[in-house]
Amino acid sequence: MEMQCKIGFIGCGNMAGAMISGILRKNLVPAENLMASAKSEETVRRAADQFSIAATRDNTRVADFSDVLVLAVKPVYMEEVIREIAEHITGNTIVVTLAPGKTLSWLGQTFGKEVKLVRTMPNTPALVGEGMTALSPNERVTEDDLAVVEEIFQSFGRYAVVPEPMIDVVTGVSGSSPAYAFLFIEALADAAVHEGMPRGQAYTFAAQTLLGSAKMVLETGKHPGALKDMVCSPGGTTIEAVRVLEEKGFRSAVMDATIACIRKARDL
Repeated sequence: MEMQCKIGFIGCGNMAGAMISGILRKNLVPAENLMASAKSEETVRRAADQFSIAATRDNTRVADFSDVLVLAVKPVYMEEVIREIAEHITGNTIVVTLAPGKTLSWLGQTFGKEVKLVRTMPNTPALVGEGMTALSPNERVTEDDLAVVEEIFQSFGRYAVVPEPMIDVVTGVSGSSPAYAFLFIEALADAAVHEGMPRGQAYTFAAQTLLGSAKMVLETGKHPGALKDMVCSPGGTTIEAVRVLEEKGFRSAVMDATIACIRKARDL
């Protein structure tokens, strides 16, 4: 079912592209209800050609157009962009941000007026329609406003509404963790290559196994430990591998890395 709103994107990199693809794939709004801006003429042309939407280098034009405005720019550019568009944001505009480290309080102060704000933390699997996003609205966002934002983020994966202090935790457990997963896939494949498997085939075996394992957690509702135990036959190959992983501090290393990521996010 199409939504009756106009959605704009300031910044049109990978994450904005993933969101636009999801919105169009799910037919949330027609292409004419989407607009994007970018700093370079090349990116503007690519967005227009790829998605058949209006694209421009003028951020204020996108702000004037949008009922929901997604600020998909790097944190270092956020203040500059907000100063540029602040006068073009009305009391009804829902502003969605993707940048880590920029709190609702900071955003409100930078706009210099009352604005409907939803701070989010998506992740790169949104590029293939399997994203996981945290949403944290401010007090001006109504239930109906939030429902619109939820519909947008549901078009390219799953979402959950969380208290703002949890956004930094989300950065560690889902925002940055695709990188950890890719490292694990690469390590599994490297081991297979070491033992004679062609690399392309090794990546397929490793990646499909992680995909299927994640799906088991989500769809069975069973504890990951119980699912692990289903694979570990007494005296078998899997429990031997698990023993070595525990000996090498696998779980502790993952926990330490995730906590370090969360603390870094809090310091941004």
